[in-house]
Amino acid sequence: MVDISKVRAIDIHTHAEEPCGCHADDGYDELQSTMAGYFGAPWSHPPTIPQTAAHYREQNIAAVIFPVDAERETGYRRYKNEEVADLAAQNDDVLIPFASIDPWKGKMAAREARRLIRDFGIKGFKFHPTMQGFYPNDRMAYDFYNVLEEEGAIALFHTGQTGVGSGMPGGNGMRLKYSNPMHLDDVAVDFPDLKIIMAHPSFPWQEEALSVAQHKPNVYIDLSGWSPKYFPEILVRYCNSMLKKKVLFGSDWPMITPERWLSDFEKIKIKDELRPDIIKNNAARLLGLM
Repeated sequence: MVDISKVRAIDIHTHAEEPCGCHADDGYDELQSTMAGYFGAPWSHPPTIPQTAAHYREQNIAAVIFPVDAERETGYRRYKNEEVADLAAQNDDVLIPFASIDPWKGKMAAREARRLIRDFGIKGFKFHPTMQGFYPNDRMAYDFYNVLEEEGAIALFHTGQTGVGSGMPGGNGMRLKYSNPMHLDDVAVDFPDLKIIMAHPSFPWQEEALSVAQHKPNVYIDLSGWSPKYFPEILVRYCNSMLKKKVLFGSDWPMITPERWLSDFEKIKIKDELRPDIIKNNAARLLGLM
């Protein structure tokens, strides 16, 4: 289990990659290499979960890690949630397991989620509306959300534009409209006890995201996917004021390394007394680690 007193930060947003990296039949390698070019990622092939754990251990940072199940919409095979959980358990000094289930699976998704929470210690679930092709406030996902609310799990939603598919023909078939953070306002109303994280600075809907997070007590923002040096001024202002307890460090590993993110974070105008909360304490409280 992560010792919160020993790690210097908690990265709330990292991606699990398949150990085999075998995607010659479904196009996933092409997607990954294109995305790595978009982000300028410093690797030729995505790291495995054990390699991710080793990197975070070396950096003395804990990390929430998850796959993305988007088989129905993309055709890319999903990484088994049980395998992610098992590998995270082998590295539980630094890794905190989340899972991912395509919400289009409906009641099947709800049953799988409850089993993963109870049998595998899954703490939350990653949703990617653009990759999974759904509006977060679509009622077909509500049985799934109900399980997460009942079990005290976290729902982490991609918001805003995505590097996934960027520059590929037709954006690789991915539609940005699904990831407007305003759709999460309905979810926050209908599930007031569900802990919701909106991932990323939500370009081009940054003000919508700030509005939802400020208005709904159960909604948070993670700051992953962008180097802090590119944060819009209004986001920095809210980090320093009304949302100082509701913003969370996230890197989007392996596209952005945590050390690069933290180095750039040191250079932006965040009040010194708020930095420990943003890089560690806010996430620790949300995850029930303190």
